[in-house]
Amino acid sequence: MATENDHAESVRALRQLRRMRTFYAGGAILWTVSAVSAGWDDPGSRQMWVSAVFLVVFAALLAMTSFWLRRQQAGHSAEPAHHAAPRRPAWRRHANA
Repeated sequence: MATENDHAESVRALRQLRRMRTFYAGGAILWTVSAVSAGWDDPGSRQMWVSAVFLVVFAALLAMTSFWLRRQQAGHSAEPAHHAAPRRPAWRRHANA
């Protein structure tokens, strides 16, 4: 069984992977628009090819991050979503007078 610290690091890693996936998706969209725009204005130009290379890089990073995120989530499917306190009220012990 994983320790509480390992679980916290795992949750932090998943959160970071989600943030990076969003960042890489935004970069891929940006470079797609840039490559299409440069290709429309001047097909085969250096600017178009540089944009296409950056698009490939961001798409590869997005794919790897999505793969790692899916693999991490598959490993944690058996664990509970969170560790909450029990819902039953605590026993109160009073001293007899």
